[in-house]
Amino acid sequence: MSRRTGKPSYLLNAPAGRGPGRSRLVVVAVAVGLAVALLGGVSGWSLARPDGTEAAIADLRAAEARRDAEQITELTATARRVRDEIAPILTAIATGAADAARVREWQQAVRRATEPFANPPSGTTATNVARGGLRSAVDQASLAVDTYAVAVGAPAAQRAALTDLAKRQAEGAATVWAVAATQLDQINIDAGYGHQHVFLGTAPDGAAEGSGG
Repeated sequence: MSRRTGKPSYLLNAPAGRGPGRSRLVVVAVAVGLAVALLGGVSGWSLARPDGTEAAIADLRAAEARRDAEQITELTATARRVRDEIAPILTAIATGAADAARVREWQQAVRRATEPFANPPSGTTATNVARGGLRSAVDQASLAVDTYAVAVGAPAAQRAALTDLAKRQAEGAATVWAVAATQLDQINIDAGYGHQHVFLGTAPDGAAEGSGG
């Protein structure tokens, strides 16, 4: 009776462990992982990158900021010139001592003062408010001068009432100017120029010129 023997060694199953099939699986898994990582990075970059619309909006905002900064500088310079023209007039009306010739000079001065506001550029809301306030103050000053001119040529019985009306109008012009000058001061601070006091009298905040920018 022959003795049983096992299978020859070359017929036995290959031992578990690394083999050609397993190596290929590892390579495929690594490749897939790299592909997923690369896809995720590209997707993240695409999401973070501003699209054309966002870039265009950013450019428009930057251009608006530059334009507004220029307008603030120009408006402040204009306000200083106009302030120097109308301040003496409003003070003189308050005293109530001027003849017809002097009043005609006032009328010419306030007419010149209104010219810079005739065709205002389009700016931001804050700048437009400051510009509109200054224009309103000049218009009120012009009305006060015209009323005073009527008072000078009016009969004595009406002169006092008309002069008093002109004074009240001049006070109104000064009040409107104070509000507009405060707004002008604020937009200068916001633009980085610091305090720019273009008041008819002493600055109400007491801050140093150019500070706070």
